[in-house]
Amino acid sequence: MNEQLIKLTQYSHGAGCGCKIAPKVLDQILQSNFTSPDNGKLLIGNHSKDDAAVYDMGNGTALISTTDFFMPIVDDAYDFGRIASANAISDVYAMGGKPILAIAILGWPVNKLSPEIAKRVIEGSRSICAEAGIPLAGGHSIDSPEPIFGLAVNGIIDIENIKKNNTAKPGDTLFLTKKIGVGILTTAEKKDLLKEEHRGLAALQMMQLNKVGEQLGKMPGVTAMTDVTGFGLLGHLVEMCEGSRVSAEVYFEKVPLIIDQLAFYVDQNAIPGGTVRNWDSYGDKISFARYLDEDYAKTLLADPQTSGGLLIAVAEGAVGEVQTLLGTFELYNKPIGKIVAENAKLINVE
Repeated sequence: MNEQLIKLTQYSHGAGCGCKIAPKVLDQILQSNFTSPDNGKLLIGNHSKDDAAVYDMGNGTALISTTDFFMPIVDDAYDFGRIASANAISDVYAMGGKPILAIAILGWPVNKLSPEIAKRVIEGSRSICAEAGIPLAGGHSIDSPEPIFGLAVNGIIDIENIKKNNTAKPGDTLFLTKKIGVGILTTAEKKDLLKEEHRGLAALQMMQLNKVGEQLGKMPGVTAMTDVTGFGLLGHLVEMCEGSRVSAEVYFEKVPLIIDQLAFYVDQNAIPGGTVRNWDSYGDKISFARYLDEDYAKTLLADPQTSGGLLIAVAEGAVGEVQTLLGTFELYNKPIGKIVAENAKLINVE
């Protein structure tokens, strides 16, 4: 089997974080009458919608534990391994932590795709783990109908530096470290609509580690943080606002786009199915300024991201410090909105 002729995305019904179950459906799945025994050492668990579980180690530090996996969002096996791994490690960075160890999760249709292609996925994962300074220390594999790959990742953090997604405060400024539109570009590529000059842009961004999260964790002025993935920018901001009991304003023209010509692909209906599922889950919580093209704005802001950027709420006195840090990492450092007192609509896009 010639790897050069294999397009991994043809072997899966979903792609990247667009595979995620919609927020509304996930809420139904997670509802339970089962009462877990109290565990004072579990600092963050199912009681919140944070990016990872956090366990008190008893010495002023905590263990961060997370897992993330999905079906191919790109055709190249090596790049798929890199993207899936960067996405999984991001959950540790989103808590402000330092990743220390990863375990692989592999599902492979062995009767359709050769072991050599799976090997390339693992090699891609190893390369990203090396960039993060952690070992890929083991894993588990199964024969599955569709290719699946991801990681279980552990990290550590000083307890005082833990960043949650439900602690934003009115007056905070919002930052987003990566550009949005990945779902639109990857859908365009799957539909053979992608222009040659736009090939590889989405993959390149998705392979970037959110390393800045570890440094942001050490800043008291960062009041809340999460990473933007399958629920889209609006979906993850909804979680931040609901958990913090606040509302938010988003400056649509300030939200960074992966390319300026996204409207071309939207007009070609290169819209992921996850966008529609996302909007059905939380669209009633969003309002738009009258001068905006609402359909276009919601298509971009609900676009499912894979290995997306960090969404950061920053107290007024720390805005300059955070902008400087983001600039040092060559990340987008302009405000995209602000946190306001809770009102009728959770998020207003203007």
